[in-house]
Amino acid sequence: MAFQKKEECPKIPAWLTSFSDLMSLLLTFFILLYSMSSLDVAQLEQYLSYFQGEKAKFSKKTSILEPIQPFPKDVALKVKKRIKSVLPPWSYQIVVTAEFVKLRLFDKILFEENSFYLTPKAVKTVRGISEVLSNLKGNYSIRIEGHVSPSTEVKPTQIVKDKWELSVRRATEVLKEMVKNGIDPHKLSAIGYGDSRPLYTWKQPILMQRNNRVEVYIFLGKLKSTNPE
Repeated sequence: MAFQKKEECPKIPAWLTSFSDLMSLLLTFFILLYSMSSLDVAQLEQYLSYFQGEKAKFSKKTSILEPIQPFPKDVALKVKKRIKSVLPPWSYQIVVTAEFVKLRLFDKILFEENSFYLTPKAVKTVRGISEVLSNLKGNYSIRIEGHVSPSTEVKPTQIVKDKWELSVRRATEVLKEMVKNGIDPHKLSAIGYGDSRPLYTWKQPILMQRNNRVEVYIFLGKLKSTNPE
């Protein structure tokens, strides 16, 4: 009499595979939503305090500063107003703290593919940002950081030999465009980090591509006033 061998590990139901794929897609979707959002630190602290029963406290490692003062937020809103008519929502992020406004501009819309040459939309965007910043009076400075994704392949040329040089050229191209549009060069600085500071480490192609970016930090001191728009 033949006996059927008992299965040691039962097969996974077919529906479970489809369910796992659906969950992975949902996770990717929500990560993309977060990556395209603008972060208001003061509102985040207030929101968390509702659940903690006291003022939300952040570890110093998160680099979250004290509640936002009105003026940096006003500058961020003016910058957003200028660029949202030019760029799609997924192509930039704005983060506001008490000390600076940080604007992230992503590669797909900012530069020609795997290069440092600004696209026409990028030139228009930098012009709009510069118009806002040129109206600021008082003590402020702007630092421009260039970043390259670890997944980006850089073909060495006479101008750019590696990712470090590509990131520096990306930052300096934005800086030069700001100078063309009236920003005092003494208030500007540029630096490149190559692929050493990725935003996303999960090896998902869309997120890895978003590591190609330029970050513009607008450090605000005690400003006197801004000209009306």
